[in-house]
Amino acid sequence: MQSTAATPDDYMNTLPNDRKEVMSKLRQVINDNLPEGFEEKMAYGMMGWVVPKSTYPAGYHCDPKLALPFLNIASQKNFVALYHMGMYSDPKLLEWFTSEFPKHAKFKLDMGKSCVRFKKMDDIPYTLIAELVSKMTPQNWIDRYETALLRK
Repeated sequence: MQSTAATPDDYMNTLPNDRKEVMSKLRQVINDNLPEGFEEKMAYGMMGWVVPKSTYPAGYHCDPKLALPFLNIASQKNFVALYHMGMYSDPKLLEWFTSEFPKHAKFKLDMGKSCVRFKKMDDIPYTLIAELVSKMTPQNWIDRYETALLRK
Protein backbone atom coordinates (compact mmCIF):
# COMPACT_ATOMS: atom_id res chain seq x y z
CA MET A 1 0.00 0.00 0.00
CA GLN A 2 1.72 3.14 -1.18
CA SER A 3 0.92 6.42 0.46
CA THR A 4 0.43 9.70 -1.35
CA ALA A 5 1.68 11.65 1.68
CA ALA A 6 4.14 14.39 0.78
CA THR A 7 6.22 14.26 3.97
CA PRO A 8 7.03 11.70 6.67
CA ASP A 9 4.96 13.71 9.15
CA ASP A 10 1.99 13.66 6.76
CA TYR A 11 2.44 9.91 6.39
CA MET A 12 2.43 9.43 10.15
CA ASN A 13 -0.75 11.50 10.45
CA THR A 14 -2.58 9.21 8.01
CA LEU A 15 -1.94 6.05 10.02
CA PRO A 16 -4.54 4.45 12.28
CA ASN A 17 -3.79 4.91 15.99
CA ASP A 18 -2.61 1.33 16.57
CA ARG A 19 -0.05 1.63 13.77
CA LYS A 20 0.90 5.23 14.56
CA GLU A 21 2.43 4.20 17.90
CA VAL A 22 4.50 1.37 16.38
CA MET A 23 5.61 3.40 13.36
CA SER A 24 6.52 6.38 15.55
CA LYS A 25 8.70 4.20 17.74
CA LEU A 26 10.33 2.56 14.71
CA ARG A 27 10.95 5.96 13.13
CA GLN A 28 12.51 7.26 16.36
CA VAL A 29 14.77 4.21 16.72
CA ILE A 30 15.98 4.68 13.13
CA ASN A 31 16.52 8.44 13.49
CA ASP A 32 18.37 7.96 16.79
CA ASN A 33 20.72 5.28 15.46
CA LEU A 34 21.23 5.87 11.74
CA PRO A 35 24.68 7.32 11.03
CA GLU A 36 24.82 11.01 10.16
CA GLY A 37 24.39 11.88 6.51
CA PHE A 38 21.21 10.06 5.58
CA GLU A 39 18.10 12.16 4.96
CA GLU A 40 14.55 11.24 5.94
CA LYS A 41 11.94 11.71 3.22
CA MET A 42 9.05 10.03 1.46
CA ALA A 43 10.19 7.56 -1.17
CA TYR A 44 8.13 5.06 -3.14
CA GLY A 45 5.04 5.83 -1.07
CA MET A 46 6.84 4.96 2.17
CA MET A 47 8.88 6.74 4.80
CA GLY A 48 12.48 6.44 3.74
CA TRP A 49 16.05 7.40 4.35
CA VAL A 50 18.27 8.22 1.40
CA VAL A 51 21.76 9.41 0.60
CA PRO A 52 20.94 12.99 -0.46
CA LYS A 53 21.90 14.31 -3.89
CA SER A 54 24.22 16.82 -2.17
CA THR A 55 26.31 13.84 -1.00
CA TYR A 56 25.83 11.57 -4.01
CA PRO A 57 24.94 13.74 -7.05
CA ALA A 58 24.73 10.74 -9.41
CA GLY A 59 21.53 9.70 -7.65
CA TYR A 60 19.73 6.42 -8.15
CA HIS A 61 20.66 4.65 -11.41
CA CYS A 62 17.03 3.77 -12.18
CA ASP A 63 16.14 7.47 -12.05
CA PRO A 64 19.15 9.78 -11.52
CA LYS A 65 16.79 12.61 -10.49
CA LEU A 66 16.11 10.66 -7.29
CA ALA A 67 18.38 10.45 -4.25
CA LEU A 68 19.99 7.07 -3.57
CA PRO A 69 17.50 5.01 -1.51
CA PHE A 70 18.77 3.09 1.51
CA LEU A 71 16.05 2.28 4.05
CA ASN A 72 12.25 2.39 4.13
CA ILE A 73 9.49 1.57 6.59
CA ALA A 74 5.84 1.13 5.77
CA SER A 75 2.59 0.23 7.42
CA GLN A 76 1.16 -2.42 5.12
CA LYS A 77 -2.27 -4.04 5.41
CA ASN A 78 -1.19 -7.00 7.56
CA PHE A 79 2.25 -6.01 8.79
CA VAL A 80 4.83 -3.30 9.29
CA ALA A 81 7.73 -3.60 6.87
CA LEU A 82 11.37 -2.60 7.15
CA TYR A 83 13.27 -2.44 3.86
CA HIS A 84 17.05 -2.30 4.33
CA MET A 85 19.06 -2.25 1.12
CA GLY A 86 22.29 -2.81 3.04
CA MET A 87 21.19 -6.32 3.99
CA TYR A 88 20.29 -7.02 0.37
CA SER A 89 23.75 -6.05 -0.82
CA ASP A 90 25.98 -7.23 2.03
CA PRO A 91 25.91 -10.99 2.73
CA LYS A 92 27.82 -10.53 6.02
CA LEU A 93 25.29 -8.00 7.28
CA LEU A 94 22.42 -10.27 6.26
CA GLU A 95 24.04 -13.24 8.00
CA TRP A 96 24.58 -11.15 11.14
CA PHE A 97 20.94 -10.01 11.18
CA THR A 98 19.44 -13.45 10.58
CA SER A 99 21.62 -15.02 13.28
CA GLU A 100 20.82 -12.25 15.80
CA PHE A 101 17.08 -12.08 15.12
CA PRO A 102 16.12 -15.18 17.17
CA LYS A 103 17.92 -13.70 20.18
CA HIS A 104 15.67 -10.62 20.06
CA ALA A 105 12.27 -11.92 18.95
CA LYS A 106 9.79 -14.54 20.08
CA PHE A 107 8.62 -15.25 16.54
CA LYS A 108 10.18 -16.63 13.37
CA LEU A 109 11.89 -14.19 11.00
CA ASP A 110 9.61 -13.29 8.08
CA MET A 111 11.88 -11.84 5.44
CA GLY A 112 12.22 -11.28 1.70
CA LYS A 113 15.41 -10.07 -0.02
CA SER A 114 15.54 -6.74 1.79
CA CYS A 115 12.15 -6.69 3.50
CA VAL A 116 11.52 -7.73 7.08
CA ARG A 117 7.82 -8.13 7.89
CA PHE A 118 6.55 -7.64 11.43
CA LYS A 119 3.06 -9.05 11.91
CA LYS A 120 3.09 -8.96 15.72
CA MET A 121 3.25 -5.28 16.58
CA ASP A 122 4.00 -5.87 20.26
CA ASP A 123 7.12 -7.91 19.55
CA ILE A 124 9.20 -5.77 17.18
CA PRO A 125 12.89 -6.09 18.14
CA TYR A 126 13.67 -2.37 18.34
CA THR A 127 17.08 -2.94 19.95
CA LEU A 128 18.14 -5.17 17.07
CA ILE A 129 16.83 -2.67 14.52
CA ALA A 130 18.78 0.09 16.26
CA GLU A 131 21.95 -1.95 15.93
CA LEU A 132 21.20 -2.88 12.31
CA VAL A 133 20.67 0.68 11.13
CA SER A 134 23.85 1.86 12.87
CA LYS A 135 26.07 -0.53 10.91
CA MET A 136 26.26 1.25 7.54
CA THR A 137 27.25 4.85 6.86
CA PRO A 138 26.24 6.74 3.73
CA GLN A 139 29.75 6.20 2.34
CA ASN A 140 29.60 2.45 3.11
CA TRP A 141 26.30 2.30 1.24
CA ILE A 142 27.62 4.31 -1.73
CA ASP A 143 30.64 1.99 -1.98
CA ARG A 144 28.43 -1.14 -1.92
CA TYR A 145 26.01 0.37 -4.39
CA GLU A 146 28.72 1.36 -6.86
CA THR A 147 30.40 -2.05 -6.56
CA ALA A 148 27.10 -3.74 -7.39
CA LEU A 149 26.56 -1.45 -10.39
CA LEU A 150 30.04 -2.18 -11.75
CA ARG A 151 29.34 -5.92 -11.67
CA LYS A 152 26.39 -5.49 -14.04
